[in-house]
Amino acid sequence: MTLREAILRTFRREPVDRLIWQPRIYYWYYGNGLPNPAPEAYVRIHGEPPPFPIERVAEPNVPEEYRSSSMIELYRKLPASPRYPQEVLGVRLFEIQYDRTVQIHQTRENGRVITVMRTPVGELREVSSHGYHNEYLLKGPDDFRVMQYVLDHSEFVFWHDAFRIADQEFGDLGVVTTFYPRSPLQRLIVEWMGFENAVFALTDYPRESSELLRAIEDWDDRMYDVLLSSPLQIFNFGENIDANIDPPHYFERYLEPYYERRISQIHAAGKFCHIHIDGAMKLLLPIIRRMSFDGIEAATPLPQGDVTLEELKEGLGGKILVDGIPAILFLPNYPMGQFEEFVWKVIEMFWPNLILGISDELPPGGDIRRVKYVSDIAESWKPTASSSGRSAEATGSGSR
Repeated sequence: MTLREAILRTFRREPVDRLIWQPRIYYWYYGNGLPNPAPEAYVRIHGEPPPFPIERVAEPNVPEEYRSSSMIELYRKLPASPRYPQEVLGVRLFEIQYDRTVQIHQTRENGRVITVMRTPVGELREVSSHGYHNEYLLKGPDDFRVMQYVLDHSEFVFWHDAFRIADQEFGDLGVVTTFYPRSPLQRLIVEWMGFENAVFALTDYPRESSELLRAIEDWDDRMYDVLLSSPLQIFNFGENIDANIDPPHYFERYLEPYYERRISQIHAAGKFCHIHIDGAMKLLLPIIRRMSFDGIEAATPLPQGDVTLEELKEGLGGKILVDGIPAILFLPNYPMGQFEEFVWKVIEMFWPNLILGISDELPPGGDIRRVKYVSDIAESWKPTASSSGRSAEATGSGSR
């Protein structure tokens, strides 16, 4: 059974005969300054992809055998399964196109990226450094009317040619998956306003905020029409949920109804989905348990997150755990024995509802040899009657 087959069978809740290991390593890869040329066929059509806004570490941490490998070649060497083509290949599957009345100007100044959106009803300005906001696009309700104009004069466009290129590059290693614009509330919090300004807007300007959230949802209706007619089979709600920012009363009011509506659409189209929850989540587990997601991505247990594996197992209620190994355990200051025991505990507790990975990315200072250790386990692992699969052969594999 190939990794691609095993992933699809896992989402269909059909038997699988292998352990799926799908670590996201792009943060480590780019953080260590490794070159990653995009596929030539993609560059010919769409040009060179923009570089990831990741700051490089002062001292690279790359074993000799991996220094000349593109990222997809590294996945083949490990071996492991890739997940997102925009990270692994530099291949974007979609873009947001604006009509001629929305003019976007971007400049770079002292390491900062300054973006200005000009429309007939006003302009918006955003400043970022290394992917983090110095200045958000929306400062208050006066900007909401401008953003509503931008939404009305833009569309979500899926690149079928890019999907075919990514699908060919992934081959039997994986299923091409993507994340796309966040839900209305998360777009306000993470992308357009920041947490503090978004909370003040929801509280102080409820009518204006509700109108903007409704406008975003209307735009999303059009986006989902495009997504659900695409060849994608697995969707990710790339939300970056944290219970400190999305506490239960916010989650139940703004997020749960939106998610359930979209999940129903996804399932009606015969497709699958998972949501990216990479922050505190203990307070949200009772809500997550009752929801209809097929899986939960990047759920981060202790010692990095705020839940035990036992609490996570109970909270998922049979959903697929996508990832599960805290990223900090890949750092060399954590004992190898602690790392090994954690890996096996995740496998034994969650398989077969498991796509094993890093919650949520390998840090630049992480040890790629620990990724290889899990690759060796995954290659030699076989399911047993107890469904744990732990065997003398498997536990003896790996790199130390």
